[in-house]
Amino acid sequence: MIWTAGFRTAVISPYEQIRFTEPRGFADQTVRQVLRMAGGGERLRVRLTNRYGRAPLTVAAARVATEHGQAVLTFDGAGRLTVPPGEEAVSDPADLPVAPGADLVLSLYLPEETGLATYSHKPAELAHVTGGDHVASPVLPDAEQVEARFYVSGVDVLVPDGTAVAVAFGDSWFEGVGSTIGANNRSVDFLNRRLSRGWVVNQGIAGNRLLRDGVGEHALARFDRDVLPIPGLTHVLVHFGINDLGLPGMSGEAPVTAGALIEGFTALARRAHGAGLKILAATIGPFAGAVYPGISTPEGLAARREVNDWIRTTDTFDAVFDVARAVEDPEAPDRIHPALDSGDGMHLNDKGAQAMAEAVNLQTLAL
Repeated sequence: MIWTAGFRTAVISPYEQIRFTEPRGFADQTVRQVLRMAGGGERLRVRLTNRYGRAPLTVAAARVATEHGQAVLTFDGAGRLTVPPGEEAVSDPADLPVAPGADLVLSLYLPEETGLATYSHKPAELAHVTGGDHVASPVLPDAEQVEARFYVSGVDVLVPDGTAVAVAFGDSWFEGVGSTIGANNRSVDFLNRRLSRGWVVNQGIAGNRLLRDGVGEHALARFDRDVLPIPGLTHVLVHFGINDLGLPGMSGEAPVTAGALIEGFTALARRAHGAGLKILAATIGPFAGAVYPGISTPEGLAARREVNDWIRTTDTFDAVFDVARAVEDPEAPDRIHPALDSGDGMHLNDKGAQAMAEAVNLQTLAL
């Protein structure tokens, strides 16, 4: 038996240069979060993170619940822990089964001022926040709802040797922006529903880039932390490029060239292969007509076409899934098909997320 990732969520700093949500902290509050498990097992342990915190994180009580019951989380045998700034903590194993595709509910009581929280900022899921210690309450009284995840980076599950896991490593098209909040209709969720063996954990960050920081550390910087440590890992799926091409127009940075992106993808593939992984690359999705100022430029769209032509023809990757062709408007290929557009010209709705998942040939993802 081995411990591996049954759930992952990529986190960012609340002090980022570019913000799509307002960061926040907590004091004398319970935070309850629903985590949709990609994989399951007979036992579990929870990973908490204060990676980007500037103050110690005190957790006075923690509890998890699944369809099979509830369990109090302990850390080295204690029910209370303090996670120093920049550090992470893993709970003791809990004898609580959880099934693939099931929800795990994590409740944390944070008694002291936390400072701004390390978080996942656009997870297509709501956190519930209320005053006082209510980790054992069936319903949180007067709870505030926030679209974010706080202080959690993953859930490990105990599984048989040989269980295969893949990572979806990318941007908002993996994290789930544009899909219905709380419906678990991210592209990675749809992909997991297609699999008969193994699963894919989601390490997407909305706004994340291949080459530059700004919304989370860039892909080449976070690859070793967010991808490589997972036991049983066999494949990595990547979708990057939209933010490299679009965000400079919003933030006033110098544009990124097609050549620089190709070099970055090549470096990422080399590192995946060096770790014994197969890498599946997505073509860069359409973003013409994006409603956000400065995102859609003729130069950026031309670079997208050039990079996509390279992705489709190179032997750099083990396989390609052509997301761009799967979701484009045939009459205007630089745009998302109207039936698949979330409404902002840059993100996929639920049907679009499903089309993205269906672009993956499962024979190339033989887990």
